[in-house]
Formats: sequence, C-alpha cells, structure tokens
Amino acid sequence: MALALRVARFGSIPANCWPRDRRRLLHLCSSASDKRQTAFCSRNYATKPEAAAPPQIKRNVAAEITSVGKVIYETGWDANKPIEKPKMQPSSSSCPPPPKKPDDEKRKDLDTLKSKRDQMRDNMQDYIFTRYFNYVKNYDKVLEKNFPKAMQLYRVFFDGVKDFFGDMKRFLKIARIANDSPQGIRALNRQELELYMQMPRDMMKVAPALIGCSLPMVGYAFFPLVFYYPRSFLTAHFWTPQQRSEFQSYYMKRRLGNNKDVFRCLQAKLKATASHPKHSAFANILGQLGSGTHPTPEMLIDVKDIFADGPYSLLGMSRKHVKNLVNLHGLPSSIFKRHRLHEHAFLVHYMDQAITREGGVHNLTPDALRYSCYLRGLNPGGLNSEAMIEWLRKWVKVSTSIQGEHITLFLHLPILLGYNHPNNWKTIYGKCPT
Repeated sequence: MALALRVARFGSIPANCWPRDRRRLLHLCSSASDKRQTAFCSRNYATKPEAAAPPQIKRNVAAEITSVGKVIYETGWDANKPIEKPKMQPSSSSCPPPPKKPDDEKRKDLDTLKSKRDQMRDNMQDYIFTRYFNYVKNYDKVLEKNFPKAMQLYRVFFDGVKDFFGDMKRFLKIARIANDSPQGIRALNRQELELYMQMPRDMMKVAPALIGCSLPMVGYAFFPLVFYYPRSFLTAHFWTPQQRSEFQSYYMKRRLGNNKDVFRCLQAKLKATASHPKHSAFANILGQLGSGTHPTPEMLIDVKDIFADGPYSLLGMSRKHVKNLVNLHGLPSSIFKRHRLHEHAFLVHYMDQAITREGGVHNLTPDALRYSCYLRGLNPGGLNSEAMIEWLRKWVKVSTSIQGEHITLFLHLPILLGYNHPNNWKTIYGKCPT
C-alpha cells in the first residue's frame, strides 16, 4: 500500500523530475520484489524456519498507566468485591413468576407447622409416659404373682417406713409445740402424749435397721436379717397385725414377770415405816394383795403420804427395787434408771389428766382402751370394753388425786391395782388364781 501511495505521488510530479524519481521508484520496486521472493523461497524450502522478530512498537507507558488508572477510579472497581453475575432477563416465552404470599399468611403457615410438630411431640410423650407408668403399676402385680412372700415383706417394709416417717414428723411438731407452749407437755392431748413418749424409743430401736438396709453392699444381707428378727430390730410400724398381737403378749408377759419381785420389795421395807401414821393402813393393803384381792382407790389415796419420803420414795428405794420397777414398766435399761422412772410416771400422769379433760375413759375407742391398759400394766387380751373401762377408771381416779411427791405411788399402781387381776395372773402362770 505504501508503494501505491508513492506511485500516486510520483504521478503528480512534473516531467522534469521524472527521470530522477523514476530511478528511485524502480529501485524501490526491485528491492521489494527481491524481499518478497526471498521470503517466499525461505518459507517453502527452508528446513528450519526462523521466527520473525516482533515489530518494535514504541509506547508511552506512563500515559497508558495513567489512562488505565483513571478508568478504574471512575468505574469504582474493587478486587476484593465478589463479581456479580449479570441477571438474565426473563424471556417473553417463559412462565410468569408465581405471586408472592403476604407475610401474615407465611406466619400462619409456620405457626400451623409448629403447632402440628408440638402436638405430635406431646402425643408421643404422653404415650411413652402412659405406657411406662402402666408398666410400673403392673410390675408390682407381676412380682406379687411370682414372688408372693417377698412382695408381702416388701409391702410391709414400705408401709412401715411410710408410717414411721409420718409419726416422726408428727413427733417433731409435737415437741416444738411442747417447747413453745407456756404449759409445756400439759398442753398436749392424750394421743400426742402417747406419741411423745413412744416415738423416741422407736427411733432408737429402728435406726440400726434403717441404716444397715440403706448401705450399698451390706443392705442385701442385712434386709433379710432384719425381717428374720422383727421383734428385735423393728417397731410396731413394721409389724403385721398378727405380729403385733404376738409381740405385745410377749412383752406383757415379760413385764408382768416382775410383779412378784416388786411386791416382795414392798413387803421387805414395811418394817422401816413402822413410825409412819399410815403404817397400819398400808400393811392392810399389802395383806389384801397377798390374799388375792385389791384395795379400793380411796384406800390408796389415803396412804399416799407414805410414798412421799422414807424407803418408798424415789431416792430412798434400793437399786434392786428401782431395777424391778424399770422392768415392770417396760422401760429400756440405762444408767439413769430413776430419771427414766420419773419421766415415765409424769408422762402417764399427764395422759390421765388429758383423758379427764377429753370427757373420761368411756369416750376412748376400743384400740385406745387396749393400748391404755397395756401401757399401765394390765393385759387387755380377752377383756371386753366394760372391764377395761372399769379398771381404767380406778387408775385415773388415783392418778388425778396425787401430786408430784407421790410419784412412787403412781409407779406401784400396776401392783396395787393389777397384781391379782385374773387376766394378768393367767398371763404369768397360765391359769386364773384360785
């Protein structure tokens, strides 16, 4: 193209310049044709073509860099910013997008799904717990069917523990009332006084059994041992009705076995009271007991002063006499026997006063009558309610007519009112007195 431009330029030149320019033009044409032929030959026949040198291009590098930076600044391009893909324009032939639901409908749908899930979860939980509780309830029946004796012992022990802890809570409440009240123990009623007197003994008796059964490894061997000797390790809370009757008869017989020893101690100290104004009256009472009869309550009230001091007082009695009285009342043996006798006498005395406040002996239930007779030294086995009421009225009459200094008279009432009772005599000797 450069050659054609030159030819055109030469065509416009004047004639006088043509020879000189013609020679130059011919020289250029010949050199161009030689170069083209040489390149063609080298391209067709050369075994190893030589790489053509790249054209030398002169650039203004500073200007190019400046222009590129200007473009980047104007477009706001950032290398850390993620590249956004161009959004495709929906074609006219595609389906129109579905209409969007409002937010309220979406919330309702979500709430419906959540409520269904919660309802399913609640139904599953109710089903699982119902099946579990039914299995536990029926499991007792399965064990009772396969192991009747073991389940009977288990039920007795479980019910005993429940009754024991119930009485213990009542005892703590009663003890708090007795300590806070200005009247003290006298503010309690008959049932509260009975529990207040009996519960400490039961707690001391059953504590080793409960502790032994609760131990991890010892409990498996200690539990059968406890039920093999229920009279020694357990209290009335854990006994069956048959065991209660048997054990009460056993303890009653053991207590009544001390009647004769106490009576002999009274006879032995009779001469020491020869100077007392009531000596002859009391000697007459002892004679009645020896002959198989009992003195009346009025006779006992008349001789109450003989027990205020002297050999029949609490501090004047011999150790043997005190020990026999402790065994007669069924008290646990300890070092402070006189203190135990003093405490026991006043508790029973307050019970008698409570019976009087509550309307009298005839208002007691049959179970309360039997327990009251058992506590005071009369075997209630085989006695009807009238016989028990009659005997308890005599006891309460004497008990409510004495004061604190006559405490030993109260302690000897089981002998003075029940020594020759047919029921006691039969319990000791197996036959009624002749």
